[in-house]
Amino acid sequence: MNATTQKKIQSFVTQNAIYIVLVVLIAGIAIYDTHFLSITTLRDILLQSSTRAIIALGAAFVLITGGTDLSAGRVVGLTAVISASLLQDQNYPRRFFPDLPDLPLLVPILIAIAAGLVVGLINGIIVSRFSVPPFIATLGTMVIVYGVNSIYFDMEPNQSQPIGGLRQDFGHLGTGFVGPSGPYSIPYIVIIAIVVALLVWVVFNKTRLGKNMYAIGGNIQAATVSGINVGLNLIIIYAIAGGLYGLGGVLEAARTGGATNNYGNMYELDAIAACVVGGVSTSGGIGTVPGVLAGVLIFGVINYGLTFIGVNPYWQLIIKGLIIVAAVAFDIRKYLAKK
Repeated sequence: MNATTQKKIQSFVTQNAIYIVLVVLIAGIAIYDTHFLSITTLRDILLQSSTRAIIALGAAFVLITGGTDLSAGRVVGLTAVISASLLQDQNYPRRFFPDLPDLPLLVPILIAIAAGLVVGLINGIIVSRFSVPPFIATLGTMVIVYGVNSIYFDMEPNQSQPIGGLRQDFGHLGTGFVGPSGPYSIPYIVIIAIVVALLVWVVFNKTRLGKNMYAIGGNIQAATVSGINVGLNLIIIYAIAGGLYGLGGVLEAARTGGATNNYGNMYELDAIAACVVGGVSTSGGIGTVPGVLAGVLIFGVINYGLTFIGVNPYWQLIIKGLIIVAAVAFDIRKYLAKK
């Protein structure tokens, strides 16, 4: 094998490492249990991964600017509780708001997404206007949002009881599907995730905001000198991320049929991990929508596939941790090699 061929192979492996890992992971589980390769399994993985994909795409916005967002999981919990509390069936005996009339389905959903957007807006203002490091800023809002959600969740007459009895139309959003009943049906949540991914791809690749986002993550000083309004762009980016977390929270409540103030716990770490494994650079300026989706699917396959073949959940955590560390080490190595 000559040097040119070796370089081509190395380049191919480097550029497509995430997809190779995904294929190898699926093949390994399938070899152990051939029943894993079925349409039903694929549908279940896509269904479980869809809301995680939306949340991870929100996190990708922030990570590409060179920041981080630890508030994502708590925003998911807040918006899940808000949407669920406003969309309970009139005949449910333990309604969060006993005298609330039935609202149009879209109204509570938009309220919840708006709540997520507001949290993101606050994150962006703290980071851009007060120069607080994103890690500290979002750590603070993570705690604040959880406190606010817990106070809301503890209101009379609910008193911290799990919110259930969701309206049929809201539950249908999370469990409904297109096509014939069975493994060949396409869940609404998967369709929503695909639409969101396409919209995010357009923002990343075809808009001024996307170009500015990559420029800020690549070199914030150079972006400032080139005339980019870094502060305004960061506020918009964090707000969009918050809105996507809000949508993820709404869909989680609809999918699971209820909500508590602990919904979304640790989701931010899963989202960041999926982004990093999917090729979003921890140094900023690098990341793609297909890579993020592949990262989400890798963790979806790990969670579902290893459970499918009976691997101890604690071993699953170890495997996920090793994959994250390896992905970050690989990212840092590529970054140092370019310097």
